[in-house]
Amino acid sequence: MPGLFKTSNPALNANTFENHVPIADEAMTLQGTVNKTGFLLCCAAATAAWTWWLARTQPEAVALWLWGGLIGGLLFALVTIFKKAWAPVTAPIYALCEGLALGGISMVLNQAYSGIVLQALGLTGAVTAVTLLLYTSGVIRATPEFTVGVIAATGGIFLFYTIDFVMGLFGHHVSLLRSNGPWGIAISVLIVIVAALNLILDFDFVETGVYARGQVHGMVRGLRHHGDAGVDVHRDSAPAQQHSQPARKCNLRHGRTAAVQSARSAGQQLTA
Repeated sequence: MPGLFKTSNPALNANTFENHVPIADEAMTLQGTVNKTGFLLCCAAATAAWTWWLARTQPEAVALWLWGGLIGGLLFALVTIFKKAWAPVTAPIYALCEGLALGGISMVLNQAYSGIVLQALGLTGAVTAVTLLLYTSGVIRATPEFTVGVIAATGGIFLFYTIDFVMGLFGHHVSLLRSNGPWGIAISVLIVIVAALNLILDFDFVETGVYARGQVHGMVRGLRHHGDAGVDVHRDSAPAQQHSQPARKCNLRHGRTAAVQSARSAGQQLTA
């Protein structure tokens, strides 16, 4: 599906909504996504604040929690990527582990470069707010061309830093990445812009997911309604009772497949 389901987040891909049909009258909503995102941010902030406090009072104990957070975060991130059905449990645990790591790393960096953490938090919040405003106002949309460009730029930056890392093993580095001159600043600004544009892909993914799941949810509810009506009409017929449940399950199964395909087509037209 061109221009759709493309994001830098490995936990969000073309298979995220594959074979997931809403049940119990529940469907993905934008408000629900915002609420869960806020909850995960609170989890990460709580453990980050605790590790930050621990670094100020018991510096020798920080390393254990920092590495525990890094390893635990990687583990639960992989579990979430490959077992998305477990996300209600693994996502909060991942956020808590991430907070442990971020709190310790932030304190180390703040000791080396005083005030850098507050600057980073402020700039991150400002960039996110501006990017969200540009997306919601329609100034920037995740078209197929835009998506390919952002992914290509992100891959190029990753390759650039990989080369610098490999050169560092031999005692050399790409000087521009550490330069405070005009070119060094320009490269840093470019990297920040590309990182911000990746947020557009995530916003688009969420919006498309809400739209697609809403379409599937409505179709499935309609199928269930007609299935229940059919059972009620034939409830006095013994042969109909014997075959109504298998037929209903078969119709729902095929109906869900058609609903997902229809929602995907609608989502593709929406992003075109």
